Amino acid sequence: MLHFLLFGLLAIVLGLFATYYFVASPDLASYQPQKAAKIPVDKKLLYQHVNFLTSISPARNHANLAELLQAADYIANEFGKLKSGKVERQHYLADNENDYENIIWSYNADKAERIVIGGHYDVCGDQKGADDNASAVAGVLELARLVDSLRPNLPYRIDFVAYCLEEPPNFRTTNMGSYVHAKSLIDQKVEVKAMICLEMIGFFSSKPDSQDYPVGAMKLLYPTVGNFIGVVGNMSSRSLVGTMKKNMKQCGNLLVAGIAAPAKIPGIDFSDHQNYWKFGIPAVMITDTAFFRNYNYHTEDDTIETLDFDSMAEVVRGVYGAVVRL
Repeated sequence: MLHFLLFGLLAIVLGLFATYYFVASPDLASYQPQKAAKIPVDKKLLYQHVNFLTSISPARNHANLAELLQAADYIANEFGKLKSGKVERQHYLADNENDYENIIWSYNADKAERIVIGGHYDVCGDQKGADDNASAVAGVLELARLVDSLRPNLPYRIDFVAYCLEEPPNFRTTNMGSYVHAKSLIDQKVEVKAMICLEMIGFFSSKPDSQDYPVGAMKLLYPTVGNFIGVVGNMSSRSLVGTMKKNMKQCGNLLVAGIAAPAKIPGIDFSDHQNYWKFGIPAVMITDTAFFRNYNYHTEDDTIETLDFDSMAEVVRGVYGAVVRL
């Protein structure tokens, strides 16, 4: 019996060792934010975007086409205010019945290699969807505004994309706007350097034990307080996870954790980045970890009052700084 116990303990230790070095991204023990860079994120605009999207009624779900169009028009109008790029509305049919659209703003449109930054604007069921996913749409809009304002000299094009139909009943189907967009890039033989998916970036907590994980042992490697932003990828995107995490820590005043793991682990592929993986494109998700922290997830309690806009601003600042250094 002692032999089996020792063998079991050794297996656990080796498993944790392998997890740390081969699944979790490097430098996980160092959750120390750097001094925030002077990247002029506008917190008031983040609030404005979330406030508008969450005020749409009925809810902007797959069945309410007029409300989805209202959200799409708002996003297109905000993109249209920018001077250094162009706006595109990518229409597609879902189930050969209804017309849906992705809204795209492109910077450096003459460059061949491309980075995609996106987040979905639809919601699940009858809810306001403040964190899921108005927070991310606000982040995408603010990132685009920053690029337009600061005009970074980059060797690649950036497409900022607001996707439709990420939520059930279309999740994991070819009706997802991100699938349509990813496939269109492959069909056009576009060289995609990376895809950055924003998925719920507004909920943070400083309470003890406010952070859960799909695997209990992860609490030995990751924080148990939900006051950090996550960078999540599959094993093929491990290098991108590490680069994004490192650069975000240098540019935003926020704790950053990273993980590259098999997609079969719950939560790893729970957003639009999964569709870029299907086409062999490196992609990561920037997330507050959704229901592993935010228990308002997919409920009527997912409202603007629950969001932390100071932390959201730091997420945007970190992502901007990371992207322009890729």
